[in-house]
Amino acid sequence: MIENDVEILPKAFFLNKDVTEIARHLLGKIIVTYINGEYTSARIVETEAYDGTVDKACHAFPNKITRRTAVMFSEGGRSYVYLCYGIHHLFNIVTQEEGIPKAVLIRAVEPLAGKEIMKRRRNCHHDRQLTNGPGKAAQALGISTLHNDVILYQKNGMIYIGCEMNNLKFEINVSTRIGVDYAGEDAKLPWRFYIKNNPNVSKQ
Repeated sequence: MIENDVEILPKAFFLNKDVTEIARHLLGKIIVTYINGEYTSARIVETEAYDGTVDKACHAFPNKITRRTAVMFSEGGRSYVYLCYGIHHLFNIVTQEEGIPKAVLIRAVEPLAGKEIMKRRRNCHHDRQLTNGPGKAAQALGISTLHNDVILYQKNGMIYIGCEMNNLKFEINVSTRIGVDYAGEDAKLPWRFYIKNNPNVSKQ
């Protein structure tokens, strides 16, 4: 895939009040990165929604502003990148209007352009293990906490989200989120979405 095949999403896409709808509609969309002079792109194949107003699994619950979560209270269309277990950089997309903390975690992607760059970044030569998880996906795309609070709807930005000119057709599966058992009843929310039978999904 080349850059001209991707049409950048408008800011309005990220301002939908329903974060689960955005999480669903992000499936099939394209992440493009220009980091350290290297171009990569990948199709989003798995997402999870988080809502800091009602969801105990969200870092910002209940509407809690900290140094880490501050970006979640910004206007939608920005990146929220945090370090998990001190090792993995996880890439999220902030949604909703300013002051309401919601975000979508990008759990897995399908490599499109720059696959050799992704393999070098990951020190991984197995296609099935390259981007099938949130930490793997971010690392392959070159995204780290250095890219927290980046606007994602600017064509000349380091990271942007777009759609293909010819939209891909696929089925969507829905499940509970992964690794949020600490959230009690909220762990049962069906807020994980993924493309059915896509080999890059972290867990079918």
